[in-house]
Amino acid sequence: MNSTALTAAAFGDTPGCWPLLTANTPAQLWLRAVAAAGQGRYSSARADLADLRRRQPSCALASLSLSTEASLLRQLGGHRDAAGWDGRALALAQTAGDDPLALEARVDAVVGLAADALGVGRLAASARLLERAADMMDRAAAPPTRLAIRLAWVSAELAMAGGRGDDALTHARRGVEIAEQALPALRRHRVKSSVVLAAALCCAGSLDGAREVADAALRDTQTYGLVPLRWALACLLADINSATLTSQQVSAIRDDCAGVITRRGGRWTRR
Repeated sequence: MNSTALTAAAFGDTPGCWPLLTANTPAQLWLRAVAAAGQGRYSSARADLADLRRRQPSCALASLSLSTEASLLRQLGGHRDAAGWDGRALALAQTAGDDPLALEARVDAVVGLAADALGVGRLAASARLLERAADMMDRAAAPPTRLAIRLAWVSAELAMAGGRGDDALTHARRGVEIAEQALPALRRHRVKSSVVLAAALCCAGSLDGAREVADAALRDTQTYGLVPLRWALACLLADINSATLTSQQVSAIRDDCAGVITRRGGRWTRR
């Protein structure tokens, strides 16, 4: 029962569920941490991830926990520090052998490294890592859907960093399409795919489209309690203006989310 409810919170249709059920196994600890991270509950997520590695320090699940740690840092600008966690995650995943989660762990780590490289301006390295991840996915029998969505996100972000708006839109729309096909599962991934699409529309010069997508996604983040994504959308709308909210309202949402993130253990990295 606990695993079912925690899976629904981490990768299902109840990403805003809180409080989360107790985790009794390492796998449940990872699910709890993923769900908590999506809500911006960083201290809770880090505690569960550390507990997981104490119980099971050398397996694909431990690798996934390291990749999740990296994502917590990346969400708040810590791409350089995140790379160390993703590198350790990849090293651990490569020793996982025939563990059923080995592929998932390897792809997660490689996509994470691509996002880390992108965040520090190493665009060519990011592109090579994304190609590696795509090749791993192509050779897999049935890779988890969430990996394809993550690959689309980072591919879109790389295209945006290179000023390629049309390519960014192609990747972002692919992420939205895959996430929509997965519903009601992966609700949080569907919301984040909208965040990426709104940014891609900005890059492509479609500000009206970006506002429409961002405003709708902002409402979803409130519905599902996705504070980090809500903060990111408010930051975007502060730059391009909302079609439905005043600039003061957008600023208030952004500042409120930042405060919640800090109180929940978020560690901001200033570049």
